[in-house]
Amino acid sequence: MTSSIRFLMCAPHHYEVDYVINPWMEGNIHRSSLEAAQEQWQGLYQIIADRANVDLVKPQKGWPDMVFAANAGLILGSQVVLSRFLHPERQGEEPFFKEWFEAQGHEVFTLPSDLPFEGAGDALLDREGRWLWAGYGFRTELDSHGLVAQWLNIEVLSLHLMDERFYHLDTCFCPLSGGYLLYYPAAFDAYSNRLIEMRVPPEKRIAIDEPDAINFACNSVNIGQTVIMNKASDDLKARLTEIGFEVVETPLTEFLKAGGAAKCLTLRVTEPLHPEPAGDKGIISRTVTMTGHLLDSGLVSRALDLIMEGGGSFQVMNFDLGEQRQSTSSAEIRVSAPDREVMDEIMAQLIDLGAVALPAEQQDVHLVSITQAGVAPDDFYSSTIYPTEVRVRGQWARVQGQRMDGVIVVAESEPVATCKLLRDLAVGDQVIVGYDGIRSVRSTKDRSRAAATTEEFSFMGSGVSSERRVELIVEQVAWDLRRLRDQGGRVAVVAGPVVIHTGGGDHLGRLIREGYVQALLGGNAIAVHDIEQAMLGTSLGVDMKQGTSVRGGHRHHLRAINSVRRCGSIANAVEQGVVTRGVLYECVKHDVPFSLAGSIRDDGPLPDTKMDLIAAQADYARLIEGCDLILMLSTMLHAIGVGNMTPSGVKMVCVDINPAVVTKLADRGSLESTGVVTDVGLFLSLLVKQLDKLTQRHVVTQA
Repeated sequence: MTSSIRFLMCAPHHYEVDYVINPWMEGNIHRSSLEAAQEQWQGLYQIIADRANVDLVKPQKGWPDMVFAANAGLILGSQVVLSRFLHPERQGEEPFFKEWFEAQGHEVFTLPSDLPFEGAGDALLDREGRWLWAGYGFRTELDSHGLVAQWLNIEVLSLHLMDERFYHLDTCFCPLSGGYLLYYPAAFDAYSNRLIEMRVPPEKRIAIDEPDAINFACNSVNIGQTVIMNKASDDLKARLTEIGFEVVETPLTEFLKAGGAAKCLTLRVTEPLHPEPAGDKGIISRTVTMTGHLLDSGLVSRALDLIMEGGGSFQVMNFDLGEQRQSTSSAEIRVSAPDREVMDEIMAQLIDLGAVALPAEQQDVHLVSITQAGVAPDDFYSSTIYPTEVRVRGQWARVQGQRMDGVIVVAESEPVATCKLLRDLAVGDQVIVGYDGIRSVRSTKDRSRAAATTEEFSFMGSGVSSERRVELIVEQVAWDLRRLRDQGGRVAVVAGPVVIHTGGGDHLGRLIREGYVQALLGGNAIAVHDIEQAMLGTSLGVDMKQGTSVRGGHRHHLRAINSVRRCGSIANAVEQGVVTRGVLYECVKHDVPFSLAGSIRDDGPLPDTKMDLIAAQADYARLIEGCDLILMLSTMLHAIGVGNMTPSGVKMVCVDINPAVVTKLADRGSLESTGVVTDVGLFLSLLVKQLDKLTQRHVVTQA
């Protein structure tokens, strides 16, 4: 063959499925046929040899996977990056491939022994020579991409593999001549698919379905307009033929048992070199430190998981394990990401876990001036519930007014930072963009609490269950209520109308009357049905004592609304004797402020209900300021709204019969919240009884 194209292959003299290092090998140990494998390999060899030159490397006994020559390394011109195999079962192949490369006169680059990179199995050159597609996630570490880019002076586009069946990039991705791409999108994460779509125009993307993918249609050898593969569906063959490719099928079923096919069995030695200089090398790295009870709290595992799930990779540079259980540990982690967008997303989550950039890498925050009132730049930093510090002109400043989903504004004259809502931004405000110069300053105890097992009243970062003993939580809540009342603390209750429907109104009223509640938040409905019960003995027209509907009762809530509107306010209705009992009655009589936020569903509404949503939000925020504990009683929307405006450090107890509501609140990430899946009326009844017990104990103790 006179072609200038050359491939390296290794005969399957010692081929056998002898161990399991990928899903395809499972169930196939010692089930491969050497005779059939040699026949299939010879068929592939002949097809390639008819179109290109083929060099052979000598197979070595004891290394059955050496037949998959694609993993020998990555060649570009006279330079080779030698593979560093992840699994010991293949590491013995490295010196034999290195010897062959050096004998051919190649300059061989060797990666650190602890940095896996599996050659052209995970690194595929664009057929036009413009860039290198590089996979990571199973066999190759993302950190290796930076070195490959540097050594070969080529732009590297990193793709995150997500399906363990497609453990190497070449099992699901095949660049073709003319800028075409044959690939299986489901094998990649969303970011990688976006990257592919940005670089390859739609008319040149050939996305395949799972049946073709599992036949390793992407594990093909491309020589000019010829595509050599194990098997293709009629539809795929038709698509490739339509754009000018010749599809040559050759059975490679014996090698599929080990997780390889045509491409895996070959290494292209001659690759196109693009004359233009290399582009941006892409890989970004940051080093962070974490401190706390890292192992027993699971913080390290959570951090490493989110790095990988976010499309990055990590290297633990240093880990100082505390000598005793109560001692804190520290870890230094190097984080790598394929670009700034991915790195920013990862860093945002690591900051939430309490990670801090190394002093040498700490930078001031990036500030951008607002040019349109109420509108922030697209990459603004979105605040969390956790206490935060920002670095301004080399100094760390605590963010004031901490809350979730805000924008951080920094004063021009001095390093003062404040959380603002988007709608409150003014032209000229300096807002933080990106994630540089930001750190969470939660205490070690706060960062570790999610995994605590000794506290019954720890937040439910570990999950929400209707099976947990409600009585135990009630005991702790009662103890906290009593303690806060005696110490002058503040408790807010966020309540929905279900409190009234389930018979909990009397219990909530008693909590207010006895000084356990300092603010009540809700909507129009809880007030309407509370007042309806106080005036007419019904809630939604149902007699609260008999549990039966009252004739004409469906109009009772309107009668209640009308009576209060005649008085001008709930307070006036109480003072005039129209309302003589109930939750709102107790609020008025004991000077407990309340705020009612309206909605489009509201009848009336009551004159006290704020139908201006922005004004209602501001009023809610005012009433929860300085609170130590918030009870959220069967009201999903109001509870989530309050949760989002509450900084960490405030205990929250969410009670609802629907587990989804409790989970929704827990998902906001607070380490200070407990969920109780139970009937809210029962919860309040148990809570009042427990407070009575505490009072009796106190009396006995005093005696």
